[in-house]
Parts: sequence; structure tokens; C-alpha cells
Amino acid sequence: MNPLRLCTVVGARPQLIKAAAVSAAFAEWNRGGARPIVETIIHTGQHYDDAMSGVFFRQLGLPEPALNLGINGLTPSGATAAMLAALARVFTEFCPDVILVYGDTTSSLAATIAAEQLQRPMAHVEAGPRMGNRDHPEEFNRIVADHAGAWLFCPSELAAANLRRENVTGRIEVVGDVMFDAVLRHRDHAHPTGWVPGFVLATVHRPQNTERAERLAAIMAGLGDTARPVLFPCHPRTRNALAAHGIAIPKNVTVVDPLDYQSLLGALRDCAYVVTDSGGLPKEAFFMGKRSLTVSSETPWPELIAIEATKVVDADAGAIVASSSWACGQPLAATPFGDGRAGSRIARILTGASR
Repeated sequence: MNPLRLCTVVGARPQLIKAAAVSAAFAEWNRGGARPIVETIIHTGQHYDDAMSGVFFRQLGLPEPALNLGINGLTPSGATAAMLAALARVFTEFCPDVILVYGDTTSSLAATIAAEQLQRPMAHVEAGPRMGNRDHPEEFNRIVADHAGAWLFCPSELAAANLRRENVTGRIEVVGDVMFDAVLRHRDHAHPTGWVPGFVLATVHRPQNTERAERLAAIMAGLGDTARPVLFPCHPRTRNALAAHGIAIPKNVTVVDPLDYQSLLGALRDCAYVVTDSGGLPKEAFFMGKRSLTVSSETPWPELIAIEATKVVDADAGAIVASSSWACGQPLAATPFGDGRAGSRIARILTGASR
């Protein structure tokens, strides 16, 4: 039987985590004697340094990319244009049967457009979540991928319902959340933090917060008024924004470099709760049994609100502090994100297998 030739496009840290879980499922699938999957990984270079990229390949067992396009440090439009041109050349050279993209990054947008223009079928992992606010560039990226994808792999029934409401033309499949696959695979290897359990884990990186001084200052003030030590792994964009806006770091906040995945899982295990504007971290916190406060104007995961796993407090210092007692509680046990076998379902569907 002819193998399925697949090009996986990654660029940002969260995509590496998702892709590693799915690549591991592909490897397991290939040991089962079904139609084999030959995966070629293309790294756009969107996250390019070792802390944001290289260490994830080593820790997660993700195969080294066949190509690293080295595209970074550009404006969003410049990066999209450069990635689009480079990926079009790559797809023409490799002639994949399927192009696989993840989430809502610039890398995914560029890969989607390149696939569409070359008339190559594209599969979108983590299809369907919506924030309902196009001010977030991630919202636009995800919508484009969802409306272009031939296969739309949804993390939840709610995500699939969003796609049906939008009348997308691709095949909608609820497979579960591949980030749940990743947490289950790696949580027993979580690294110790060296901190006394009970601290707050905080991250901020979205342009909505980093590009507006008043929002970033309010978040930092809320962290400063929290009656707990705060571990703050700092995205390069956020470091630059704090310096550019002249925002002081509160005394109880310890700024560190971005955490590798196993250290992140250790921080989630030991923290009291999470404060973040990340799309993925509230889910990872939930999978590790912790609540989060979302310091964005909305969340793409209303499922987490329904199970009392996150609360949207926006960039409001008072709301961050007032919600701290709630955040120390436990989310509901039920999960809307599957059983941790999303990668296996993706392999089965893409290969057309019946098992």
C-alpha cells in the first residue's frame, strides 16, 4: 500500500507540543501494519531560539525538521509573505498528499494559503474554537484555516458546532484535544521547579496586552497585589514591552526565561493557579487539575468556563485579585476534550483506515 506523504508545518512553541503528540501517534500507527505515514516536518522559524523551539524537539521526541526556513523578526505581514513564498516552493518540491497545520499562528496562515494556491489538501488540527473578536490576529488565522481545510480536527463538540454554523466545506471530525495527548504522555516526567508549592504561575504574550501599556501595567499591578509569590516565564515580546513601556516588576514577581515543556508541567503541578492570556495554557492547567484566570478580553475556550476551569478577568488588576480565592479551587472533573487519543484518531482518518 502506498504511504501517506504528509508535510507538517510548525513554527511556534505550542505547535511543537501538539505536533510532537501527533507525530508520536503516527509512529505508533506505523508499527501497526496499516497504511504507513511518511511525515516531513517543516519549521518556519517563527520561534527560533533554543528556549522557545530547540529544547522542545529534544524533550518531546519530535523528529528534527527536514527544513528550517529561518523566518523570524519580521512584521506579521512580512512574515506571512516570506513564509508563503518559501512554503510554496517546499510544497512544490515535496508534493505531499496532505499538508498538516496546527492552531492559529502566522505559520499556519501562510501554510494554509500556500496549500490552497497549490490545490494541495490541508488538514487543520485544533479547528473550530472562536473568540468572537477579530481584534485578535489569531482569530483571523484560525478562521482562514478552517474554511480552507479538507479535514477539520476539532478538540471538542462545541468547536465542531462553530464550524457547522459557519457552513465550512471541509470534513468535520471531533477527535479530542492533542494537548491532552501531550500532557498525558509527559506529565510523569515533569521537572521540579525548586519553588515551594502554592505560587502563582503567570504568562503574558498576546499583542492585545503587550502593545497597550495600560493593559500590561494593570496585569502587572494585579500580580503585584496577589498575596503569593508569582513565577513569571517571560516571552521575549513581553520583556521588550515591559522595558519599552517603563513598567516596573512587582517585588513578589520573579521573571524567568520561557520554560521548557517538562518544566512547565512541573510548574503547573506545583502552582496554586495560573494567570495568563495564552490560548493553550488554561487547557494545560485544567489537564493538570488547576484553575486559571484569563487576562484577555475573551477566551477561545468557553468549555473551560462551563467546567469552572477558567474565569475571564481581562486586564483588570482588581478582578485578578478578587478572583484569587476562586482560582485556588478545583475545576470540575468532567472534560469536554476527549480521552487523550486524538493523535491516533487523526492517523486513522487521514489514512482512510476503518480501525
